Amino acid sequence: MTALAPHPDRLFPADPAERDLARRLHAAVADAPIYSPHGHVPAAMLADDEPFPDPAALLITPDHYVTRMLHAVGVPLGDLGLARDGVPSPASGRAIWRTLCEHWDVFLGTPVRFWFESEFSEVFGLTEQPSAQNADALYDQLAATLASPEFRPRALFDRFRIAVLATTDDPADDLEAHVRLAADPTFTGRVVPTFRADRYMHPDEPGWAGRLDRLAARADIDTSSYAGLLEALRVRRAAFAAAGGTATDTGVIDTGSEPLAEAEAARIHRAALDGSLTATEAVAYRRNMLYRLAEMAADDGLVMQLHPGVHRNHHRPTFDAYGPDTGHDLPAVGSFTEPLTPILRDFGTNPTFRLVLFTVDETTFSREIAPLAGFYPSVYAGAPWWFLDTPAAILRYRRAITDSAGFTKTSGFIDDTRAFCSIPARHDMSRRVDASFLASLVVTHQLAEEDAFALAHRLVDDIPRATFRLG
Repeated sequence: MTALAPHPDRLFPADPAERDLARRLHAAVADAPIYSPHGHVPAAMLADDEPFPDPAALLITPDHYVTRMLHAVGVPLGDLGLARDGVPSPASGRAIWRTLCEHWDVFLGTPVRFWFESEFSEVFGLTEQPSAQNADALYDQLAATLASPEFRPRALFDRFRIAVLATTDDPADDLEAHVRLAADPTFTGRVVPTFRADRYMHPDEPGWAGRLDRLAARADIDTSSYAGLLEALRVRRAAFAAAGGTATDTGVIDTGSEPLAEAEAARIHRAALDGSLTATEAVAYRRNMLYRLAEMAADDGLVMQLHPGVHRNHHRPTFDAYGPDTGHDLPAVGSFTEPLTPILRDFGTNPTFRLVLFTVDETTFSREIAPLAGFYPSVYAGAPWWFLDTPAAILRYRRAITDSAGFTKTSGFIDDTRAFCSIPARHDMSRRVDASFLASLVVTHQLAEEDAFALAHRLVDDIPRATFRLG
């Protein structure tokens, strides 16, 4: 069997002098605490602290980075544990794991392979590359490991040195798990909710009226009116802040943000409820809601994350069968400067307002995001996200952003993951790439070595803490 032994110099430069400096820069921050200000790990996992059910349920089924690549080579999603039409998959954890092992070569050269190799070796102690021949033996080893107390969620949280973990939560969520964690003296970590109101911005989507009803019940405010919806969102934002939240997140297809007059927004709201909404009105309503969320952020100080430019649920048959977040969301062309003009005109220099811009279209890094962050005090350049959280793209991001915005107007690394055990591997990848970039600036005499070491620390510590107002 091929040994599983990630190279200690992975992602470092080939030039010996530059590589030596990158090694030292990485070593200085390799064991620094992890700040994870945007992700999708559920708080209930840590509040309940139950043993993970099996290796596949932990490592494969919930991770659409993994399932989409296997689906791309012909593996049905049901064979990877995804429920179809609400019916649980009949595939066993062992069978799902075998499928991964049989297709291990699919991930060669990808960040998924990098994360898996680091995770399997450094977290779980595997010493062999997965293969069809050793799949059952590795599964048994992982299953036995996960059954031990040292591999329950809270123990791993501490082992991973996670200082802050942000979840992503609907405004109508009760935040019960966050309350339990905050009240539990045996849990010393920090898990904070993130307010995500996307589902209330699209009155043309099925189920919108029902979501308004659930929000109304949670906020105790009638949301059948536009004014009521805005007030309910304000009330829930305050509840999230009280539960420790410092940020919101918004995912939209474009960043259009033209505000509507209150009477016009109210009319469209009523039209959506009575079934007479037009497609043009739905777009206008959604863009107005983006402006209103920015307006709320300028008032209450919750950091506004904006994740635009994704065609959600591109393959309708897969969505109908398996639901959202199952690997068929695809990048769209991005734009920020023009469509965000209303928001930045009104709030861009407001000291309370903070806007972190993310993209899956890396052409916008140097063309739009960096120049915006290089002028507006409120704007920060979000880390490469989703299709771009790869070693090569992270390095391109640094080169594209730094000239116009420097380092202090960036977000710090964002792991954006549902795969809890991949968090340290993802952050280590970013730290290695940043060490390489900083080393390149030193050897070309653009940066003093002492400044490079200071920046390496700031990129994993005070920059994410300051950007997301984590204290």
